[in-house]
Amino acid sequence: MNESGVLRGGLRIILGGGIGAGKSAAGRRFAFLGFTVVDADRLGHDILESGGAAFCAVAERWPGAVIDGRIDRAALATYVFADVDELAELESLTHPHIIRRIEEIGVEADHLVVEVPVLLEPEGDWVTVYVAAPDDVRRHRAILRGGAPDDVDRRMDRQARDEAWLEWADEIIVNDGTIAHLDRAVDALVHHLEAARGGATLS
Repeated sequence: MNESGVLRGGLRIILGGGIGAGKSAAGRRFAFLGFTVVDADRLGHDILESGGAAFCAVAERWPGAVIDGRIDRAALATYVFADVDELAELESLTHPHIIRRIEEIGVEADHLVVEVPVLLEPEGDWVTVYVAAPDDVRRHRAILRGGAPDDVDRRMDRQARDEAWLEWADEIIVNDGTIAHLDRAVDALVHHLEAARGGATLS
């Protein structure tokens, strides 16, 4: 955790939200508090690598995205982000492998946060946490990070809406203010979850 205590109880958290919501910023605070933090997007990259769990199925379905024997993610995006059905098909090919890897990591790591940009529900004792922010705030953040406005709009349009995230989530972190505000919200959530499990709490 930090100087105030030691995490107990094996908390395992799925930290979700759309582009620009602030998952990574929240993840950094969780890491400061002693959690292992894993980016599911990175797991998605791994399974698409040559020899990865989803490589053959995805390469067969979208051969035009294969360049020099590798799946080019930018090329793949031109297929799937232009068509909701294509995106759903990609997710059907990749999500089972991502979920399986998350479940494996959950066995290996005691205090774990997994950042996800889409609705994922691994089996087992996970707490789902939604990082929420208004669409205009998310869009502004994503553009400030270097995203092209049209690309940001397209990605936001293809991602789950607020209503779906709220139905999915056990807990909500509202991230519409400063980093300090977000840090306090993460601290409060960990305090709440640890207290509910009989573990140490933030002082």
